[in-house]
Amino acid sequence: MSKSTIRQDIVNIPNLLTLFRIALIPVVCWLIYDGTPISCLWAFFFFWVASVTDWLDGYIARKQNLVSITGKFLDPLADKLLVMASLIMLVGLGRVPGWIVILLLSREITITSLRALASSEGMVIAAGEGGKMKTALQMVGLIGLLVHFTYEVNWGFISAKVNFHILGLWLIIVSLFFSIGSAVDYFRGFASALDSRTSNV
Repeated sequence: MSKSTIRQDIVNIPNLLTLFRIALIPVVCWLIYDGTPISCLWAFFFFWVASVTDWLDGYIARKQNLVSITGKFLDPLADKLLVMASLIMLVGLGRVPGWIVILLLSREITITSLRALASSEGMVIAAGEGGKMKTALQMVGLIGLLVHFTYEVNWGFISAKVNFHILGLWLIIVSLFFSIGSAVDYFRGFASALDSRTSNV
């Protein structure tokens, strides 16, 4: 891809939203590090804004036919950076066990490397439903961990005290199973694509 093509891709609205999401990462990390109840709520707010841009950039790209190679690279990268940076900061505060983050980070590095290898060989391996569920659980779980404290939540006639830390931690633990399962599925897809390519040679 030429430099001019990359430049044109970057200045389209979906990719600008993705870059904005990346720019929010240090803001979220600083607020997590501060650790006060107000900072936690602000961290939740900016993380939520970043999550909304993730949906919005994809919607605009499809609606306006602005899907680009640069966007296909930047969008998942922004998601991984946002989630992993937030989790690493939360480990420092003792809100998430380090071993969970190590497993999740190892999975992301392995699958990203495998995806890059598949792409270099001209193989396209679609993301499965497990991977999408993993991402959704991590996003919602992180929101719970960012809010962290116990708040009274009112649902019309019902009100209850919700421990957002416990809720978020359990969602992250559940996402770990989907993370491992989707990684196994991706390895199977890679092996199948490799076998098909070998048999066609």
